Amino acid sequence: MTDTRSHFAGPAASAKKPRPPLYTPEERVRRDKTYWTFVQGILAPIQFFIFLGSLGFVLRYLATGEGLQTANNSVVAKTLVLYTIMITGCIWEKVVFGRYLFAPSFFWEDVFSMLVLALHSAYLVALFKGLLSSYELMYLALAAYATYVVNAGQFILKLRAARLDQEARLREAAASRVQPHLVMAAA
Repeated sequence: MTDTRSHFAGPAASAKKPRPPLYTPEERVRRDKTYWTFVQGILAPIQFFIFLGSLGFVLRYLATGEGLQTANNSVVAKTLVLYTIMITGCIWEKVVFGRYLFAPSFFWEDVFSMLVLALHSAYLVALFKGLLSSYELMYLALAAYATYVVNAGQFILKLRAARLDQEARLREAAASRVQPHLVMAAA
């Protein structure tokens, strides 16, 4: 049996271009020093747990027709937490990257966040103006929640990439400190 990986991968696969680091050293220092990193770290799981509870209420209403007020209140609460995390996230981005939104390192996450905000905001407008039936509202909430899950996934992957970047830098730094020792031992 022969190995066909190189045949299918082509020459470009062997010259994998390293991705740029998520943070410059200066941005990393600003990220680690700002209080807003802590705030984001607290608000993100709070928002996620509210989302889980709200999703349960919305699905319960869709399945049984019971609990409309609870489902609506939970979506409003989720949306208010979303607005809070978006505002504090903009402040964090300004402190770390020097702009409130669309910093290159988080450009696509911010773009998709706008869709998340638009759908959650549409829910609030439809709810308070009575523009949709209760079932249509719940389906709009599910659409908003689907975009939230995708966006949360984007951020989780980005945070993982930042952690892997940091680990690679630490390994490189350790290797560069070990190199002179090995050279002297070999001599």
